[in-house]
Amino acid sequence: MKLNIDINEKYTETYITIQAKEWTVELEEIVRKLEHQKPKRILGVEGDKSTLLSPQAIDYFYSEKRKVYASINHQSIEITMKLYEVEEWLEGIGFCRLSKSVIGNLNQITHFELAFNGNLCVYFRSGSKEYVSRKYVPELKRRLILGGDKHDR
Repeated sequence: MKLNIDINEKYTETYITIQAKEWTVELEEIVRKLEHQKPKRILGVEGDKSTLLSPQAIDYFYSEKRKVYASINHQSIEITMKLYEVEEWLEGIGFCRLSKSVIGNLNQITHFELAFNGNLCVYFRSGSKEYVSRKYVPELKRRLILGGDKHDR
């Protein structure tokens, strides 16, 4: 693959042109990454005030009693999104489903422990821990240990 970048004052917008003989998985991945804009901040609600949260600082998101919370350094802050919306929005920037009710930040995980029931227990930099359901272990392994993405299948 060849890469050509032309920076000039005459351009008013950024244009990307891809020239290829045929459509490939590699091209699909490039286009997906270009189209997926990383979220800058997430709106959290604490009582009367709204707080802007950086996704990189969040250990994990979880749902409890029909509400969704972001966990940052053992502090839970309610957010205004559904858990499936959070998963879609943060896809591709280091977040992965850990269980039916938890989405974890892979960049905040420090180590694992195998639990007695076959689940994994993951520990975050803040000292928080969450359990990974057996159903989500293969995806977590691939994304975290092998560095793969779900589009690499």
